[in-house]
Amino acid sequence: MTFDASGRLPEAFLTPGGSSFMDFLAGHAPDLLPGRRTLGAGDLSKDVPHGTTIVAATFPGGVVMSGDRRATMGNIIAQRDIEKVFPADEYSAVAFAGTAGLGVEMVRLFQVELEHYEKLEGTTLSLDGKANRLTALIRGNLAMAMQGLAVVPLFAGYDHDLKGGRIFSYDPTGGRYEETSFYSVGSGSLFARGALKKLYREDLTATECVTATIQALIDAADDDSATGGPDMQRRIFPVVGVVTADGYQRLPEDEVGAIVDRVIEARHQRPDGPAAPLT
Repeated sequence: MTFDASGRLPEAFLTPGGSSFMDFLAGHAPDLLPGRRTLGAGDLSKDVPHGTTIVAATFPGGVVMSGDRRATMGNIIAQRDIEKVFPADEYSAVAFAGTAGLGVEMVRLFQVELEHYEKLEGTTLSLDGKANRLTALIRGNLAMAMQGLAVVPLFAGYDHDLKGGRIFSYDPTGGRYEETSFYSVGSGSLFARGALKKLYREDLTATECVTATIQALIDAADDDSATGGPDMQRRIFPVVGVVTADGYQRLPEDEVGAIVDRVIEARHQRPDGPAAPLT
């Protein structure tokens, strides 16, 4: 896309079109789309940082999404404080596991896509519509995913029609699946889901739901070397987002730290975490 030396916007910006920013970009600057880049042959997955474990769980009135802070590159810890959980818009959250650089880029493009639609249409997409837009982004990255640079998002939000939280998972080809109650993606997801199976209840409060997701991340870190648990020496804690009818809120660091402190203190007596009641 070329820009006028006078500083005027190019004609493309002044021509009426659809409400999809991705379609606009594909028509006027396709090289800026992540999936349009060409790579050499071979598996590149061990040469770039990867984000690991994300968990989400619903509670009456909303949904919680939490992510660990570790990024790995092969057997190396590439970053200890990466952020993988973001607001998608006012009433939804998105997180990713997989190739960190592409994941952050995909999240930013998804945020712009939702904002672009809202500005042009004067209304927000439904939660299902938002989930479908993310599907298109993932499919655009399929060529890179086949070379080991996959991004696997987790999407959740508050549905004003159903008056509750909903969770959507994806596979690297863009397949979309709605999950019930809780879900996890990433290398430690098997252990995190196992933890949530024993801790989850449908009547959890928001704070209890946050605590359950943190317990799940700690259990995942206990069994998966790529997942980072709370770093107590550096005071680096999971990123936690809560979405309710009031919108998206990132839990302040001191609140997350207080919950982590209580969980770790309890694990001094029971290292494997709380047990589920046999009922």
